[in-house]
Formats: sequence, C-alpha cells, structure tokens
Amino acid sequence: MGGEKDTKMPSASSAHYPQLAVRPVGKQITSIYQDRLRQFVDGGQYSGVNLVARLDDARVSGSPNVKLHVWSAPGLERPTFKEATSKDNEFKKTSIGESFGPSWSTHWFELRFTVPKGWKSKRQVELHWDSQGEAMVWTKDGKPLQGLTGRGERTEWILKDEYREVGKEHTIYIEMACNSMFGNAPGGDTIQPPDPNKYYTLVECDLVSVNVDARALYYDFWIIGDAAREFPDDSWEQHKALQICNEIMDCFIAGEGSNDCIRECRKIAQRYLGDKIDSAEVYANKQPVLVDGIGNCHIDSCWLWPWAETKRKVARSWSTQCDMLDRYPEYRFVASQAQQFQWLEQLYPYAFDRVKSHVKEGTFQPIGGSWVEHDTNMPSGESLVRQFLYGQRYFESRFGQRCRTFWLPDTFGYSPQIPQICRLAGMNRFLTNKLSWNNINNFPHTTFNWVSLDGSQVICHMPPSETYTAQAHFGDVKRSESQHKSMDQDATSLLVYGKGDGGGGPTFEMLEKLRRCRGVSDTVGRLPRVHLGNSVEDFFDRLEKKEATGETELVTWYGELYFEFHRGTYTTQADNKKNNRKSEVLLHDLEYLATLVTLKGVKGYKYPKKQIDKMWEGVLLCQFHDCLPGSSIEMCYDDSAEIYADIFETGGHLIKEALKALGYGDKGEPSTLNTLSWERSSPATLEAASKPHATVRQISDSEFTLENDAFQISVEDGAITSLYDKRAHREVVPKGSRANQLVLFDDKPLYWQAWDVEVYHLRSRKELKASSTTITDHGPDKVSVTSLTEISDKSWVKTTLSLSASSSGSPIIETTAEVEWHETMKFLKVEFPVAITNTEASYETQFGIVKRPTHYNTSWDMAKFEVCCHKWADLSEHGYGVSVLNDSKYGFATAGHVMRLSLLRAPKAPDAHADMKTHHIRWAILPHDGALDERTVRAGYEFNYPPLHVKAHPQPQELASLLSAFKFTPDSSPSLVVDTVKRGEDDEDVHPGDSSGAMLAKRGRHVIVRVYESLGGRGRGTIRLDGVKATKAWKCNVLEDELEELEVGKAGLRVELRAFEVATYKLRVG
Repeated sequence: MGGEKDTKMPSASSAHYPQLAVRPVGKQITSIYQDRLRQFVDGGQYSGVNLVARLDDARVSGSPNVKLHVWSAPGLERPTFKEATSKDNEFKKTSIGESFGPSWSTHWFELRFTVPKGWKSKRQVELHWDSQGEAMVWTKDGKPLQGLTGRGERTEWILKDEYREVGKEHTIYIEMACNSMFGNAPGGDTIQPPDPNKYYTLVECDLVSVNVDARALYYDFWIIGDAAREFPDDSWEQHKALQICNEIMDCFIAGEGSNDCIRECRKIAQRYLGDKIDSAEVYANKQPVLVDGIGNCHIDSCWLWPWAETKRKVARSWSTQCDMLDRYPEYRFVASQAQQFQWLEQLYPYAFDRVKSHVKEGTFQPIGGSWVEHDTNMPSGESLVRQFLYGQRYFESRFGQRCRTFWLPDTFGYSPQIPQICRLAGMNRFLTNKLSWNNINNFPHTTFNWVSLDGSQVICHMPPSETYTAQAHFGDVKRSESQHKSMDQDATSLLVYGKGDGGGGPTFEMLEKLRRCRGVSDTVGRLPRVHLGNSVEDFFDRLEKKEATGETELVTWYGELYFEFHRGTYTTQADNKKNNRKSEVLLHDLEYLATLVTLKGVKGYKYPKKQIDKMWEGVLLCQFHDCLPGSSIEMCYDDSAEIYADIFETGGHLIKEALKALGYGDKGEPSTLNTLSWERSSPATLEAASKPHATVRQISDSEFTLENDAFQISVEDGAITSLYDKRAHREVVPKGSRANQLVLFDDKPLYWQAWDVEVYHLRSRKELKASSTTITDHGPDKVSVTSLTEISDKSWVKTTLSLSASSSGSPIIETTAEVEWHETMKFLKVEFPVAITNTEASYETQFGIVKRPTHYNTSWDMAKFEVCCHKWADLSEHGYGVSVLNDSKYGFATAGHVMRLSLLRAPKAPDAHADMKTHHIRWAILPHDGALDERTVRAGYEFNYPPLHVKAHPQPQELASLLSAFKFTPDSSPSLVVDTVKRGEDDEDVHPGDSSGAMLAKRGRHVIVRVYESLGGRGRGTIRLDGVKATKAWKCNVLEDELEELEVGKAGLRVELRAFEVATYKLRVG
C-alpha cells in the first residue's frame, strides 16, 4: 500500500493547452499599470481621446438655442424673485465670457432655451451652468428648483419632461451670487479676509445631451480604479481590480470609444461590481451591513459669508437635495438647525413645502433638536437649555416630531453637561466628529456612552471616516472599518457624506459611487458593506437595543469632551462674547420680572412672550459655532452687533415696563432690586452699622498700599507684589511674584489664526510694566489706584485696582481695565501667581464645575494648556483658596500655582480687524478660607448680574412677599441655585396667539423654576412661594413635559437634587 505506480495516461483536459509557446508574456509592473488608469478619466492631455470625450452626445450654446439676458441688483442687495423680475427692471443681453461683480453682489439671468429638434430621443438633457460661484435655478413663475455650485462642481440641471419639448422656447431664471461656496477669500487660502472686489465669469451656459452609458462607466471605472489603488497590494481583490480596469481601457481603445464598446466596457465592469449597480436594487441584498450611509449638508449659519447669504445657501442646498431624493429612492438626507428651517419657511415657502413633503415620506429627516449647531463651551446653561427648547418646539410644531439625536459634528469642544441636558430635552443619542481634529492626542473611541457631571448618559458616535463631509469615496467606506476604534463593542458605523460647511450636500456622483461600493462588497468582498435607506435613528436604535439587552457593553467617557484644537476661540472677538453674556443676563432678569408682574395681576400687562422669543432666537443664533467663538469674517460681527443692539434695546424697554408695572417709579431715593435667588449683602446698610473703611497710601512713585479690614495689598509698577489676608493670617502672593500682572505673548498658530493658540506661545511670555500709577479713589468707601501700561506705540492698558470697604460677605479685589488694542498676532493675558498647591483647578461650566490638571504629566494634561471657564476659576488647597472672577471672559489657564485669565487676541484671519478697538474689561480676585464653596459660585453671579438700579418703591410692603418668592429658605443647601424663573411656554395668557405654526396654547397659568446643584453634592432645600398661589407642582423636563407630581407645602416646594443635577419645576398658579 502506498507504493504502487499508476502508469495510466492522464485524462484529456476539455481545454486545449498548447504544446508550444505562442509568444513571450511578461509580468505586469503594477505601478505602471496603476498609473495608466488615470489616462482614461483625466481631463489632461488625453481628454480628447479618452472616456471624458464621450461623456456628452451633443452640446449647444448661444443663439438660437440659448438666449441670455441679465439684470444686476443695485449695490449688495439680495432681491427676492418678485423684486428681481419686476417689469421696472431692464434685463440686458449678455453671453458666456462676461464677468459679474463685485463680491457679494447679485445678478439675475433670464434664460430662454430651445431643445434642438434632433434631440427628441436623447435619454437625458441637461443645462450646464457655471458662473464660478453659487447660483439658483428658478421657474419663470418663481419656484426655486435647484442650487448650482460652479467651478466645475454641481453645474448640471436636468431638464424634466415639461422642458424637453423640442422646438419650443422655455424660460427659466438663474440667480447668481458673487461668492463661491466658501465666500470671497483672495487666492486659494479660504480663511483669509474676503476680497471685496472679486468678479465672477460666466464660463458655461450650454444645453447638453448626456451619454448616460459613458457617465455610468466613468463611475464604474472610478470605484474599480480605487480598489486597484487602495486594496492591499498582496490581495487578490486588488490584482483583479487592476486587471478589470486595464481590460476596460483595452476594450475602449479597440472599439474606438463607440457607444457599443462603452456598453461592452460596462459588462466587463460588472464582473467586479455586479449587475445591480444602476438602481437601488443593489441594496436589496440582506447580508449584514457595517456602514450606514447618511447624506447631510452642513451649512454654517455664518462663517466666511454673512447671515443673509446663509439663507440663500439653505434654499439652494435643500432644493437640490429634494431633487436628489426624487431621483434616488434609497437616499436619506438629514438636516439640523431649526433656525435654517425657519428661514426657509419664511423666505422660500415653495421649497419649504417640498421639504415638508419629503419629511412626511421619511426621506428628508430633521435632526439635532437645537436652534442652531451651537458652540457648547461658552453659552450659559440656560442658553443650552433654550437651544433645545426652541429647536424641539419648532420641529414638533412644523413636522409633528421631536428629534431624538443631538447632531453637532462641527463645534470646538463639548460641555460635560451636554448628556444631561440632552436627556432632559428628549434625546439620548449624540453624533459628533470634531475630536478627530485633535492635534495632540488621538481620541480613543468611536462609539461609547458619554456620561455627564450628574451621571446622565447618552450614546455617542463619532464616524470613523473622521469627517462630516465625506465625498463617498471608496476610501471613505474603507476607513469606516479601518479607523473604527470600538470594534470590541460594535463594528457598525455611520458614513456622513455630502458637500458641507458652505452647504451643497451630496451630489449625484456620490450616490453613484456608493452604489458601486456596495456592488464591490457583494461581488468581490473585502470592502465593508455600505447600505443606504436606513436612518440615523435606525442606527442608534440598534445600538440602544444591544446595550439595553446586554448584547454589548459600550465603554464610558466621563466629563467634558475637550477639543485639543481651536483654543483661541475662547477669547477671539471679545465684544461679541461680551454681548452674549450681557444678553443672557438681560433675559434672565426680564423673564423673572415679567413673571412677577403676571403673578401680581397687574391689569393691562401681558407677559411679553413674543418679544422674549425673538430675543432668545437672536441670542441662540449668535451662539452658532463660528459666530460666538469668533471664527467668522467681519461682516458676520456687523450682523451680530445689530442683533445684540436690538436685543438690548427691546430688553431694556421691557424691563422698564415690568418695573413700572411692579410699582417702581421715577421718584424716591435710589435703591436696588435683586434678581438673584439669595439675599445680597448691602454695603450701605453694613457701612452704617459697622463703619468699615478702606485706605490707600503712596509709598513711592511706583509703590502703593491699599487696605481694608480683610486685606492689605502692596502694588508696585501696577502689579500686586503682596496680598495679605488679615482674616486668614496668610500671604496670597508667593514671594518675588507679581499678581494682577499683564503679560503679552506672541500668537502665531500653525494655520487657523482666529481659532488656534498653540502651546509654544507660552515660550514668548513678556511682562508689561506700568509707566505710571496714581491714586484715583481715596476712600473711605473705596480706594483705587490706576496704572497706565504701554503695550506698543499703538496700544495701551489703563487698569484700576479697587478695594472696597469690607463687608460680612466675600470681599474681592476688583480690577477694571480700559484697553486700546491695535496689535498684530499678539495675546494679552493677566496672571495671578498664588501660594496654593493643587494638581487640579476648578472652573465653572454650565450648571456645574469641571476640574482640570495644573500640571503637564501626560500629553492629555498638557493639551489643556488653555481651557474654557465661565464666571470664575478657582485654585484651592486644604483650608484655603483663590478664585478669579471675570465679566464676559472665557479663556483661562492654571499652570502650577499661576492662574492666567485671557483678555484679548489679535488674529488677522478671517477678520483682519478682529478686536481692533477700545475694550472695557473687569475681573476680580476672591481669596477665601476653606474649600471652594457657594461663596465663589454666588460671587461669580453677583459680579455678572448686578442689581437693578431703581427708585425706592412707594409701598414696599406690597412687593415684599412676592420678591421673596422663588428663593431658597435659609435652611436649604447653599449649593442650590435658582437659575431661571419664567412663565410656561404654552400658557394661554402669555401665548403669542398668532398663526406662525407655534404650539397650541394650553389652559392654565404656570411658572417654570429651573434649579441646579452647583458644587457636586446632594442638595436639599425648599423654594419659597410667598405671595404665589401655587395649586399644583410637577418636576418636568426642559421641554416642560410633566414627569412627576410634587406636593406644595406650607413653606414652599421641597426639592432634592443629586450632584450637579439640573431640575425644572412647573407650578400651576392661580
């Protein structure tokens, strides 16, 4: 056994293998055959003989088939269709080759065209329009149809049947905007300040008969060619792709590019792609899918263009996407930002109706739940709540549904309270992408549970393709697997594709490419299977079910999602940031006072809900993630300044009306009205009782001593060289150090000027020495010294350091600064070295505190060399600490024992004049014995929410009980803060009562009280309801849905909150 030989001849093969070699055959040189592929589809020297030359069957331009006339709008006006097509406007003959401008101007074209008689049987006829900038196609009766991009991108408009009748002249209008998708930057650097005198040339206005088979082959070849280039060189799939591509090219050459050979080439391509790629049927395969493709159109509400242009971008982009949804049944498109829907509804009702129709079909999917895609670092906690309140209410009122996923792909860091606020707004999913831009550490997760300060969690997904504007390339699909960081828990992901930032959204070629990518997966394999037709909610539903059933356990990330990039946005455009905070304070006071008036029952007074809504919508709009951070062009800040001016004017008037309704008049002794939820100390009362005083002495030309019963301060050359706490018997400033010291840094980031400050800027630190100091307040109520510091021959700072007569509260050392700022790429800060040791500093964030390292032990620690804070930052050790308060500043850093408040930057792009003006800035030092506690929290509020100056009420007893309402009783946890008092959104007595599509009014009157626990521990307390007839109470979410009924006690409403919880209470009042 095993040794026998089979002497029989082998059986003959069915195929004849020749005995003699016919010719030599060499091994293909892969790199050469790969490089050859570009010859087939490039527009270079071979474009006359390759596939590009066959993409059109025929093309006509100019008379008699295309007749063109233009009317140019005056100045920089953006007229409506009705205004533009008025009979009063003269349309003049024009043609290809003419240029139009300047930047931001608008030109309306009347286009009359006739399809040639020989084109009756053509499969697809398009108008190709390229004016090198954005444009919109309109019907002759004023319906917006589709946007056009220009510069060779999205230049086609497909003629539907009503425009295909041969021999008949048809008319459309094209609205041309003199800006590209990314504004009007000079040259190729898009973030440079816009050139006001750019002109755009009409380079194409043709009727084109499309060779449908050649266009399809173009995308066949594109994807197979990508496989030949991007699959591993040692894989059979890569080698087969390369052979298929070369075989297609050989077939095309042999057939001389005829239509027959093109069809034959497509048959060759099907060996790699399958035979279902020309329709949605390609997705019918029920094989497991790893990647869900979701079309989106990220439109920055302002950035390199003003608000007014964004409104047109929305109409152009979404009209285009409605057309895409009509053409591709598998396509699903998401759009966020209720503000943009509102703009479309108000300005483009036909386009809005198209959107509503597709929303009803489930193909156009509103998402995000917020008013805009906002910054989450700097808005107050209440602003974050209102982003969702106004956003969700809009989506529910217009489309009958609330959003379940918070969609925020492009903002510059994420507050640790976002998960909690999302859950309170009806959302438990979150999608973002921006952390993939980190320039120091690589964020370690793709899909995970993100946990808030209070323990609330949302499922977070960061698409592994690491972009929210994927071009639907082969590589985008491939990276959805290769860059996925959470494979251990779940391998699925979203591919978010579409032209974005400047709008546009997916193109038809993206849909074609994705069909072919799916064909590769099903026919050859190796590429992760992509699917179109599911929604974002379908994706998260699967994740949620797996998590809920225990099939998977997602990893957790606690606290903020700190963005290791764009740290300069905490400081750039200082006035804009100041306006934001002042608006938030104004609205807080207005809602509180207006609520009190309605509870008092003043006849003829109506809660100004309509005006308040308009004010909030303006604030929320200006919190867009390129506006509030300071990364937009100068025109945007002209726009936001107008919005804020209107808010301040309206709010000031409404507060006066409310005060008048409460009985405050123009006569009487000066007094103040406190709008915060605790009693402020009254310096006047305390002074009368205890006669505290402050003194100041000049020691030399540059040395001064300021003193009260709490502190003794030595000032030399404008800086504090000693701050002695008399109560704690300790020195606050380390020996040899200088606190309240102005410092200047060179500030040249790697690229993104308005956005970034890099760690190396710290190496350029320069102390600024005051040239003079004088006493400006001599006491006894307050003492002050004022120092003048020259920065350069163009810039200076005048600081006034003040010490008030002490009180029983928390005494502070306050500085006011007037800054004349005209620098180039410099960063002004003020430093506070303190004799405190701790490896962590505390910073106020929305509804809580975030702790960050004061050291650079790891790259993760060092990355936080500049961070965001709200009203205060604190460095404390056991038994003692120092807080730094600010008014409308957000950038901060604590390195070792040095605390550093960021004041002003001087970037030159995209706004060449950012912050070049006079600034007025306030900050204060608050030393305190013991740990960080409610004293700092309250001092931060009091520093930013000044009492209202009024004349003494003629009958104060009338208001005494009402003014004590909505404050915590003395035995309540001092960490509890009443942050907001307002009326119920749908109360019948405050409802706007218009037909704007708002939510319906509901019977009854309600007061909403929003409370949070501020220090990180369980808080119990009683909200006083003196003078308020509350018949029922509920704990509710931020959308004011009732969750749990509570009992109203004699002392008020008893509440209990977990650490850093945000709780909203609804009170039914008589």
